[in-house]
Amino acid sequence: MNEKLDILIIGGGAAGFFAAIRAGELNPAARILILEKGKDVLTKVKVSGGGRCNVTHACFIPRDLSRHYPRGEKELIGPFHQFACGDMLDWLDKHGVETKIEEDGRIFPTTDDSQTIIDCFTQTAQQLGIQVRTHLRADEIIPPAQAGGDWKVITPSGTLEATKLMIATGSNSKIWQLMEKLGHSIVRPVPSLFTFNIQDARIKDLPGISMPKARVKVLGSKLESEGPILITHWGLSGPAILKLSAWGARELHEKNYRFPIQVNWPNLDMETIQEELQSIKIEWAKKQVHKQALFQIPGRLWQSLCQAARIPESQRWADLNKKQFQALSNSVGACEFKVNGKSTFKEEFVTAGGVDLKEINFKSYQSKIHPNLFFAGEVLNIDAITGGFNFQAAWTGGWIAGREMAEG
Repeated sequence: MNEKLDILIIGGGAAGFFAAIRAGELNPAARILILEKGKDVLTKVKVSGGGRCNVTHACFIPRDLSRHYPRGEKELIGPFHQFACGDMLDWLDKHGVETKIEEDGRIFPTTDDSQTIIDCFTQTAQQLGIQVRTHLRADEIIPPAQAGGDWKVITPSGTLEATKLMIATGSNSKIWQLMEKLGHSIVRPVPSLFTFNIQDARIKDLPGISMPKARVKVLGSKLESEGPILITHWGLSGPAILKLSAWGARELHEKNYRFPIQVNWPNLDMETIQEELQSIKIEWAKKQVHKQALFQIPGRLWQSLCQAARIPESQRWADLNKKQFQALSNSVGACEFKVNGKSTFKEEFVTAGGVDLKEINFKSYQSKIHPNLFFAGEVLNIDAITGGFNFQAAWTGGWIAGREMAEG
């Protein structure tokens, strides 16, 4: 197989597929091929949002949108002015996919099925004559200066030649090595979007219990986050934990994922918590502390916090001594846990790291080192918190790179 192409895209994920479609729509005559080493394309789209595909987020102001990216915030402001969440919704609508916005801002197809997005992309690509080859990897990439004309990509089945080459492989150590050979710098990858492993008697028997507006901070650092927290079989998860893991990806990696955290369950300042407890102590004097959950804390968690404060089940509010009162205040507003490891967040593994953003022109998503070499998606040192933001970065990068490859 020796084949000449106009556009060759390595990586059949969200960014690569969307770039191919955009290029094909703008230049129907272009010979476009997507190369995918796995057996399937769009695998992350398939598992996203528990199989529903959290396709983007209802954040429609570019600068506000960029603030959801621990890596890439500054670089994405310009691209988001070209193509952002509202543009993606318009594109999907024009291609027959209806969407819905959920209460937390996440956006899904109305079918609640990721296959809807996959079918839209694969059928559109097919209509545009875009070739897709799976089970085929890139072993070597030779730049035009050495190849004597176009880009050359060596595969186990032969050589592919292309005028424009795009790398959209996501987190891929082999591809990063090939990029280093081409002179690009790679920011060392570390995990992002993970949950905290915690073995603690206070939460051991409470999986499934959540608090809607908690605050959590890593003690001894500036890392802090707020939002829903979920108790799991292995520790703590939920948006507040995942945001913290994304913003602290490198710092927590350096700590070997062993560090203390402090949880403020109702996200209230300590003075407010103590004033409320003092008021209840008077108002509910004859009632048992264990039976009167406060601050919208679920009953079983409240009982566990009372137990940690050494308050017997039969003890009444009026009988709380100063030590117990302070211990209960701390259990509610300054509850400390030791994190001892991490767990991947479902199948939606995200990596912080990749091709150095200083080496990319974000007006075109083109390499500053090699003309006609483009990048998009997680192969770059760009990542976001959970909620559809990682996909939006992929759609934006794919849309701009696809346009540039078609028109440039």
